[in-house]
Amino acid sequence: MAAPRSSPAPGTSHGDLVAETLELTAVHCALPRCLTAAGAWALAFPAPGRLTVRAVLRGTVWLTLDGGQPVRLDADEAAVLVGDRPYTLASGPEAPAADAPPPVEGTAGPLLHAGAEGRDTVTLDGCLELDPAAEELLTGALPPVLRLGATTAEATAVRWLLAQALGELSADRPGASFALGHLAPLLLVQVLRALLAHGGADAHPAGLLRALADERLAPALRLMHADPARPWTLAELARAATMSRTSFAQRFKDLAGVPPLAYLRRRRMRLAQHTLRRTDTPLSAIAASLGYGSDSAFSTAFKRATGLSPRHYREAARSAPDLPAQG
Repeated sequence: MAAPRSSPAPGTSHGDLVAETLELTAVHCALPRCLTAAGAWALAFPAPGRLTVRAVLRGTVWLTLDGGQPVRLDADEAAVLVGDRPYTLASGPEAPAADAPPPVEGTAGPLLHAGAEGRDTVTLDGCLELDPAAEELLTGALPPVLRLGATTAEATAVRWLLAQALGELSADRPGASFALGHLAPLLLVQVLRALLAHGGADAHPAGLLRALADERLAPALRLMHADPARPWTLAELARAATMSRTSFAQRFKDLAGVPPLAYLRRRRMRLAQHTLRRTDTPLSAIAASLGYGSDSAFSTAFKRATGLSPRHYREAARSAPDLPAQG
């Protein structure tokens, strides 16, 4: 199957910043599943506790979050669920629901069937396990249900990515876990693109995504991302944004949820965690690359942010490769 053409990357004002932030995250796709159904049916699912993406390949599905209104999803459409509420999938908005049984292993991967015999409806879904850096991007930004229309590039990409993930899981081919590890971040990218496509910064509540999408903050953010070791002052960053210090500081906190220099410290810690997890770079070199004058100053800042010393964090990451970023 050929990969779909994705939508253009977000504008240069925030596209590169989002990409740089995603590079520091660990995202995993948990158990993609296929649901088939026919006739009248309805299944109730517990809150997944994780970001869930569902695509409709055939037929029509009505998705209803606990306490919400039914959302109709037709073939070639997709939806993103925050994952904190139970939901039902049904052939119609009023169908009574039975608890969804566990999926069974089939030749095409984990399968779930509802209703009569047949495959009038086919959906794929997958849950994304995010580390705190990725969750930061989405905190408060996602509505309970984000519907991706059939004509959007994101829906096309979501369907393809979920199909590939399910195929990798079911075929047991060499390198499957590696492939799944790369498909999950691509799925997250499509979610972020769909969010950004719904409007500019004002479309999102305070949080990292809103700051990264803001045209006025972009020059200052680019400086901090390009040279995190430099002891940036509020005056320098405000000048880059062509704003007064007071206005810049207030806008940054309103949009990002944290002050500019707190964001810079957090960025340094994300970079440190990334380097500790993936390389054998000496602590002194990491400290210098992030603007700390000594190993002890770096270690103190790192432990304050994560609860672990850099050395212990590295040891823990080596023994548990999926150790998420913290702080």
